[in-house]
Amino acid sequence: MTVVLSAHGVRKTYSGFTALDDCSFELHAGRTLGVVGESGSGKSTLGRIVMRLLQPDAGTVELGGTDLFGLRATPLRTARRRIQLVPQDPRHALNPAMTVGDNLRFQFAAQRLPRATWTARTNELLDQVALTRDYVHAWPYELSGGQAQRIAIARAIAGRPDVLVCDEAVSALDKSVQAQVLNTFADLQKEMGVALLFISHDLAVIDHISDDVLVLNRGITVESGRTRDVLGDPQDAYTRELLAARSVVGVP
Repeated sequence: MTVVLSAHGVRKTYSGFTALDDCSFELHAGRTLGVVGESGSGKSTLGRIVMRLLQPDAGTVELGGTDLFGLRATPLRTARRRIQLVPQDPRHALNPAMTVGDNLRFQFAAQRLPRATWTARTNELLDQVALTRDYVHAWPYELSGGQAQRIAIARAIAGRPDVLVCDEAVSALDKSVQAQVLNTFADLQKEMGVALLFISHDLAVIDHISDDVLVLNRGITVESGRTRDVLGDPQDAYTRELLAARSVVGVP
């Protein structure tokens, strides 16, 4: 399988506090790597580093075999189209002064999609995230949490990226809506072959969506491997604690 995103020996400290310590992983095309841990475990720091929003103190991050932190402006702009973020709170990520259609068109312009394709691409994206085309005229404040997250997903896949970094992307949703959005991710993965780096504190969500899992505790990787193996027979006490405390993903 093709490795689309990898990290090797990533370390990050803040004023003497170690947020990540020698963290490594490989994410393969068409698969989902779940990153799980409690608040303060380093998972969101890892997400910011792989998006190149934060500089690590040590280690490397490669996108398609290319060192992200070795890229200059022009190739970095191209690389950013290949890795996109789905945020925790889409209401803060969508411009409230723009309709859904305008939010999507702003993304098209940023990614330099040909203007002649914008209308067709908007319709296609709404179809892909299971929203009717009438939503193009909606304002962000008119959307439910699940609808807003679907628009955020549509915006993220606008340029057909190789990787989506999903940082607590369903944590603000009700359990039944969580399952619907998770199924949207799964459908997109089958359709597009996109890889997901899925960050969550909720082990039930990780169990539901992930092929592979990385368990972080205070910046240290305590377990990693195929989800069914790690969660079926956890070797570390911390993973067993997370399993004991996990919630249940709702059924749509």
